[in-house]
Amino acid sequence: MADQTNQNAEQQELSDILRIRREKLKALQDAGKDPFEQTFFDWNATSGKIRENFDAMEGQEVRVAGRLMSKRGMGKVSFCDLQDRDGRIQLYARKDEMDEEQYNEFKKYDIGDIVGVTGEVFRTQRGEMSVRIRDVILLSKSLRPLPEKFHGLQDQELRYRQRYVDLIVNPESRKNFEFRSRFVSLIRRYMDNLGYLEVETPVLNTISGGANARPFITHHNTLDMDMYLRIATELPLKRLIVGGMDRVYEIGRIFRNEGMDPKHNPEFTTIELYQAYADFHTMMDIAEGIITSGARELRGTYQVKWRGHDVDLTPGWPRLTMADAVKQHTGIDFMAISDDAEAVAAAEKIGVELDDAAERTWGNALYACFDQRVEDELIQPTFITMYPVEVSPLTKRSPKDKRLTERFELFICGAELANAFSELNDPIDQKWRFQKQVEQRERGDEEASMMDEDYINALEYGLPPTGGMGMGVDRMVMLLTGTDTIRDVILFPTMKPLADGKGAKAEEEK
Repeated sequence: MADQTNQNAEQQELSDILRIRREKLKALQDAGKDPFEQTFFDWNATSGKIRENFDAMEGQEVRVAGRLMSKRGMGKVSFCDLQDRDGRIQLYARKDEMDEEQYNEFKKYDIGDIVGVTGEVFRTQRGEMSVRIRDVILLSKSLRPLPEKFHGLQDQELRYRQRYVDLIVNPESRKNFEFRSRFVSLIRRYMDNLGYLEVETPVLNTISGGANARPFITHHNTLDMDMYLRIATELPLKRLIVGGMDRVYEIGRIFRNEGMDPKHNPEFTTIELYQAYADFHTMMDIAEGIITSGARELRGTYQVKWRGHDVDLTPGWPRLTMADAVKQHTGIDFMAISDDAEAVAAAEKIGVELDDAAERTWGNALYACFDQRVEDELIQPTFITMYPVEVSPLTKRSPKDKRLTERFELFICGAELANAFSELNDPIDQKWRFQKQVEQRERGDEEASMMDEDYINALEYGLPPTGGMGMGVDRMVMLLTGTDTIRDVILFPTMKPLADGKGAKAEEEK
């Protein structure tokens, strides 16, 4: 009962604040001072610039702009904190140093209002770097209070639904996204320095392929045909290798109609890259290079903490075959087993379950053991290599063992961060494997690939030996920022609509 009473009191207080702020706006508009008519403010300094260059800027006049985040005093002397893209700077206002009418208006400004300030850089008696206001203008009126008073930052759903509010009140959140932007720039520099060409490929496709994943389906009205949002950029990029563009990469959104959890969002960002006359060993070097460069250049250390573990990213990561990893963790030596039935029996003996849609083969048993007994145990950076053919439909077979392929995945803290192959360039073998995927789809596996006749046609013109890789940008940012959920590194993660359909307003007032 007490909780309900407190909630009702909060709702009433919020309603009063909304009413008062609109009344203030109306008064300004009636006085011909509508803040929403302001179109430009010629600022020349930021809080960061002032802090970093204070000795040189002390005594100079500057123009700063940003959001009011706190107010103190409000008698003859007033203090406020102004927040801009670099952080916060204190504003100092004295009634006898400003136009009296303007000072009185300034006192009525609300936390959250956006202002432009002209004033002098100085240090207060307490040593606080500040701007002494000479002139101030209201550039935008905030009609809603910032959320700390009512919700704080405890409501994670509110943070993700209203990222704009999260970015205002949570500096750590903003830092994560600034880091992400710098990291994507680093990836581009890294790839460009290796002689790669950045390209763009279609988001809408007539066939879903390039990965095992359930696609989103849409409809093209003019052509009257279903189309698929891409689940990978692999097949278009390899067509470019056929065409003679020997090193290509794409950073872009991928869409998979799958569940959501701390590691998965239906739309996410990857970098996929392909290099002619290279193999999966080349891709391992690049994967390690991208992540270690990010740690060294953007964090200044190879030591990170992620998902509750201390992770050492120092270059020289171990490379372990899947069969060896399974042997280490389960004791089953799949390389000593040649019979499908024996392999399946060995897996089931330790409680491993095989996918109902998958054939009961040696390769599927090996992969199921790895997936269910090993993957979560890989904490330090580890390349797992030599995947079974059954789960690698686009990968070149190993010349040493035709049951295996030249493929690796990179695991850190049980999460996959990269997937790479020596690309299959035999069109006959590729068509056979596509057919196997089609058969799996017919058995009910909605994630299996479709037949792509045009890609087979491209291979028949000749794909040179090629190494290719996909890396999850979101997960790499999670690793390097130490965040545990993908929603903290995607600005606008996918969210289930609110039940009443009233969106953000309902969320705030609930």
